[in-house]
Amino acid sequence: MHMSRRSMSVVALMSVTAMSLAACSSSGAKTDGAASSSASADKGATITYMHRLPDGEGMTKVSSLVEQWNKEHPDTQVQAVKFDGKANEMIKKLETDVKAGSGPCLAQLGYAEVPEMFTKGLLEDVTQYATQYKPNYSGAFSQMGVGGKYFGLPQDTGPLVYYYNKAEFEKLGIKVPTNLNEFKAAAKTAAAKGKYISAFETDEAQFGLSAQAAAAGGVWYKAENDKWTVKIDDASAKTVADFWQSMLDDKTTFVTERWGDSFTKALTDKTLIGTIGAAWEAPLISSDLAKTDNKGEWAVAQLPDFGKGALTGPDGGSGVAVMKGCANPKGAMEFNNWLNTQVDALVSQGLVVATTTGTMKTPDSVKEFYGGQDVFAELSKANANLAPDFPYIPFFSSVGAPMTKAATAAGDGSGKVIDIFKAAQEQSVKSLKDGNLPVAE
Repeated sequence: MHMSRRSMSVVALMSVTAMSLAACSSSGAKTDGAASSSASADKGATITYMHRLPDGEGMTKVSSLVEQWNKEHPDTQVQAVKFDGKANEMIKKLETDVKAGSGPCLAQLGYAEVPEMFTKGLLEDVTQYATQYKPNYSGAFSQMGVGGKYFGLPQDTGPLVYYYNKAEFEKLGIKVPTNLNEFKAAAKTAAAKGKYISAFETDEAQFGLSAQAAAAGGVWYKAENDKWTVKIDDASAKTVADFWQSMLDDKTTFVTERWGDSFTKALTDKTLIGTIGAAWEAPLISSDLAKTDNKGEWAVAQLPDFGKGALTGPDGGSGVAVMKGCANPKGAMEFNNWLNTQVDALVSQGLVVATTTGTMKTPDSVKEFYGGQDVFAELSKANANLAPDFPYIPFFSSVGAPMTKAATAAGDGSGKVIDIFKAAQEQSVKSLKDGNLPVAE
């Protein structure tokens, strides 16, 4: 997940399920296990894995997993290094260390970070190993690749799903919408009673709307023929823009910032009784509303059909990449796949796992909030329906500000929703050219 929301979700996940999705706020790294080894060490040397998983109380510690692996694989030893800084600090350290020949073999990267690390020459091409593990993962597998080359394996995901107050829906006589027309009709019924079944989240334009575009069949970026193709303002953008514009015009959606107080207040007082959000928001919502009379009323459903059937888009998540210079990429990828298929352990760390090899178990406190629903089973369905081809570009972070500005204008009526996608198109091309990367015109 991206850092603004990842940091906000930590407190909630820790309090609800002793889980978290973010790194700590301090800088530096600490070693779990044997003495460190560099990526340039010989093939028999220990494989170093740098991560920023929380390793909090009640979680299955990464060091325990590594210890288990090492006992079962004496010829491929791994050492875990926990980075206790922010994600951007870890990226800077990785760049410095890899260039100096002292970087780890494996490192946790956000999906949006992969293309930039690739562009800087910091990742090892492990396509020959990655493809053999592809059947073990959801559509997030593509997030660890650029231009048909793969640099690691996905670990956790954030497919969009739909959260709704089941009790309030029943009072209004509306059902969970399964497509956009049903959604708009239900929104009108709810608005007539002073309720909203969705929020137009101006501060979530970059990842929220891009994920919806993916659900509508959009593919924003492609690296082919040694050039980047940018195709944002297309039919998928029109589908998403028309959907939100109609509700903004009809005043049947709640305009707010996702990370402002008004969002949680609207959920609490039941003005807002539904919202499109990432899978990792399930424990966050339950935590925010745990002590209110919302407890037991909410449920999770699949994202409504944006015109492409059972398809959803990626909103956050991270994978484990093989860094440039790793002397044993085959062994590193064997551990990588083993680690990322340890479902129970990763769920204990607060992750919605990318693997499809096991069943995620819903924590009791989360299940209680959602009226006994096996929420993680529903999230698993979304994982399986994740758009398989929605990579990011280098410098994707620069696209956020123009999209947010355009979304704010759309929200207050001084602009249109389609302008958000036009801003993303313009900024994406500009950022690539500013980075001296070729763009297909």
